[in-house]
Amino acid sequence: MSTSLSTPHKRPLTIFFSAGEPSGDLHGANLIRQLRSRCDRFEAVGYGGPEMAAAGCRLHADLTTLAVMWFARALIHLHKFWNLASRADRYFRHHKPDAVVLIDYPGFNWWMARRAKAHGIPVFYYSPPQIWAWARWRVKKMRRLVDHVLSGLPFEQKWLSRHGCNATFVGHPFFDEVSRKAMDKEFLDRYRGQPGPLVTILPGSRTQEISHNLKWFLKAARIVRREVPDVRLAIAAFKPHHVEMARREVAAAGLPVEVHVGKTAELMHLADCCMACSGSVSLELLYHTKPTVILYWVTRPAFFVQGFFRTVKYITLVNLLTADDPFPKDNTPFDPSDEDADRVLFPEYLTCEDKSAQIATHVIEWLTDPQKRDTLVAELAKLKARIGHGGASSRAADYIIKTLSNRPVPIPRPHFIPGQKQPTNV
Repeated sequence: MSTSLSTPHKRPLTIFFSAGEPSGDLHGANLIRQLRSRCDRFEAVGYGGPEMAAAGCRLHADLTTLAVMWFARALIHLHKFWNLASRADRYFRHHKPDAVVLIDYPGFNWWMARRAKAHGIPVFYYSPPQIWAWARWRVKKMRRLVDHVLSGLPFEQKWLSRHGCNATFVGHPFFDEVSRKAMDKEFLDRYRGQPGPLVTILPGSRTQEISHNLKWFLKAARIVRREVPDVRLAIAAFKPHHVEMARREVAAAGLPVEVHVGKTAELMHLADCCMACSGSVSLELLYHTKPTVILYWVTRPAFFVQGFFRTVKYITLVNLLTADDPFPKDNTPFDPSDEDADRVLFPEYLTCEDKSAQIATHVIEWLTDPQKRDTLVAELAKLKARIGHGGASSRAADYIIKTLSNRPVPIPRPHFIPGQKQPTNV
């Protein structure tokens, strides 16, 4: 049952949000809608993106324009992050919001947590960073700076609790977004009327991901087309300016590939199988039960460095959810020649090398062996039935409202309880 909160005092319940990734912007927007439905006087402010703004958040800045990867790129924008953190600090000091809700985007959001704690403001981390997978020592920071972790994965909640964090499992917010998204029926009908199997390419939501991964996907697509001549190819671009990037790559590859923006769900739904960059998109692919091969290409120096930080064997959430042990001693990247490779639902390649031939092999197999493909789809459907349900934002909103409702009523200045007899020497 949903929890409601009445705010009879003069100012509304005010929550400061901080989300820097496009996916975090979507999760924040859904959470804001759920909170607003439960609270008669609610104000959302802070840092986010266009989705949160559309949900009624009063943005102090669009943080999604600074969605960057790797230390060097973050360093270039350090002065911008510092200015935003200082601005938030002033807001915390002068306006004292009732809570701060952080959504993914570590690094900057650690700064937000530190400043909120300094002002005595409770901190909630919704869709927390995957510290169990990269640089586990950061759990000390989570334990020190975050009051409530709203976890999206069952094994994540258990791991965080074992390490002393106040973690609650609410479900992954990505399923809320995919379940509420209506698809373009006209687009679906037009594509269904065309002959040949469809392979959808999802090169990532960041510019850097596209520049790193798309060329290898297109090289694999060329191999696939030699073996399956009637195959159709389509790219799902996340942003309009990614369309131009993709079309330049397609022209250079000399392949007949359609590029669409804002049609990711439709192209997943229509696809016989997919090639995708690693990320939360794997959960959406699970929702659509699509056989998919995952690539995450990085530079050679970056590949070398990640080996010191990564603590899991798989980088794909879907694969982690099916692993007997998400944190094995042997965390070498996936290899299709491994004895248990068939147990991995989404073959994945974290690499600094050319894996286009291996990627193509998986796609060709799914397109030419219906039994193999159907078996995989059935396994994906089982996992979806177990964890692919929505409601994360609803459960998170209930938790936040309940927690804030149970707070002690602050004593106004001067510091005595109203209604009690006061000392005569005051």
